[in-house]
Amino acid sequence: MTLTRYAFIKAQWHADIVDRALDGFLELIPSEQVDVFDVPGAFELPLLARDLAQTGRYGAVIGAAFVVDGGIYRHDFVAQAVVDGLMRAGLDSGVPVLSVSLTPHHYQETDHHKAIYREHFVTKGREAAQAALSVTRVRQKITA
Repeated sequence: MTLTRYAFIKAQWHADIVDRALDGFLELIPSEQVDVFDVPGAFELPLLARDLAQTGRYGAVIGAAFVVDGGIYRHDFVAQAVVDGLMRAGLDSGVPVLSVSLTPHHYQETDHHKAIYREHFVTKGREAAQAALSVTRVRQKITA
């Protein structure tokens, strides 16, 4: 039996926080089954997610980003565009595209906030792995 492969895309904006989602994901899914891709920021997630999903190589594609108010773009606009794009990528490709794209209401570049969100991303990565495993199991039953 062939093992299901997963694609995990990480935005590099706030990589010290976002990368922790992959740590949590790999607690449940072995790294041998995961192809990891880095993109500059959250806006680049949906296009690559769609392209990876359309290859047919992956049971699910996961996109991770941390969208905070940086004063240039409204962070809520960016977050909504990213989540909508990820959902569209999944629907258009027929492959589940999951989001670990978080947008806190209040974030400050302090050690305290960084520690909180690093740990939170580990948890969200674990949850994404659970969702990926669950949805691929269900889809395999449907197509069997």
